[in-house]
Amino acid sequence: MTKKIKRQFQATIETRLKHNPVVALLGARQVGKSTLAKLVLEKYPNSIYLDLEKQTDRRKIENDIELFLSQNKSKLICLDEIQMMPDIFQAIRSYVDENDRNAQFLILGSASRDLIKQSSETLAGRIAYIEITPFHFNEIKGEVSFYDHWLKGGYPKSILQKRIEESIYWRNDYIKTFLERDLPQLGFTIPAVTLDRFWRMLAHTHGQVINYSSLGRSLDVTHHTIKSYIDILEQTFVIKTLRPYFSNEGKRLIKSPKVYIRDTGLLHALLEVEEMNSLLGHPVVGHSFEFYIIENIIMNAPNWRYSFFRDSSGNEVDLVLEKGTKKIAIEIKCSTSPRLEKGFWNSVKFLKPDEMWLIAQVDTAYPGPGGVKVTNLELFLEEGPLSLHT
Repeated sequence: MTKKIKRQFQATIETRLKHNPVVALLGARQVGKSTLAKLVLEKYPNSIYLDLEKQTDRRKIENDIELFLSQNKSKLICLDEIQMMPDIFQAIRSYVDENDRNAQFLILGSASRDLIKQSSETLAGRIAYIEITPFHFNEIKGEVSFYDHWLKGGYPKSILQKRIEESIYWRNDYIKTFLERDLPQLGFTIPAVTLDRFWRMLAHTHGQVINYSSLGRSLDVTHHTIKSYIDILEQTFVIKTLRPYFSNEGKRLIKSPKVYIRDTGLLHALLEVEEMNSLLGHPVVGHSFEFYIIENIIMNAPNWRYSFFRDSSGNEVDLVLEKGTKKIAIEIKCSTSPRLEKGFWNSVKFLKPDEMWLIAQVDTAYPGPGGVKVTNLELFLEEGPLSLHT
């Protein structure tokens, strides 16, 4: 596994550093935060990198944080795995306030800003957050096939393996390590076997509206406990909840979110789906494809609000994008000859979107019925409403 692929996040990180004293890269383990940070540091000759998981690096700070900072005043200091030393944020704030310049700290963490509470409280107005995700489609296209990316997911050490067996081994090890080491390091004391069972249950209901009570009965816990498990997995970036569309117009809309395993490679590992033919015959294939498309769209729509639409009659649209007064309705079909159903048309009558799209496994874009534009993911990202060319 020697192939290197440039991440599109790099330019964003460099821009944020020019305008902020502290920049935080947050994201799941093994998505490439450290690699990205080291590439950025190459442009800062006097930079210093510390991995706070290493005891030797932690000691450099723990012994005398003020002395360490005073000795490195003109440098960009990179602190990896910042959640290992949450008490450091107060010292960072004092140091940042004393030194009136940008690009002072680049901090990396494997938990959301809500979990790293000290940073949001003490560094408000001084810090820019960037979420680093696994490779998305625009980064990986031309290097690996669409189907490999969908099957293996976007984690670098999964997608860049030449042999599918090595990718499978890596993803299974990742799941085990995440549950047995990473979560306890963040202070969660839930037994790994419990969260493993819960995570696999979510995989089997991937893309469905969540039923907290049903999941609670299966695990013999309350629905409040189920919500806490979901919060843990979401704030460590391995699942995503997609919120339902909200309206003030009085229509009876559902209120519960959909829950997805965030990376399709991890989804398939949790379901023990190892190759494409098995995936195509699996009951989850439609929902797997659906969220693969949704996640790649969301990654390329940072300034858009997103939700799904479903009313009490079951009428549904897979993804609704909103920005300002503009509204886009997107339906997703894992098919080479997609058809829109009555539920979609009933939904758009209520939504009144500015644009309607159908994304499927088609080779070329073409006009569909009722003003719907039919296309595939690549063409949607290149030529659709999120494109810089439109």
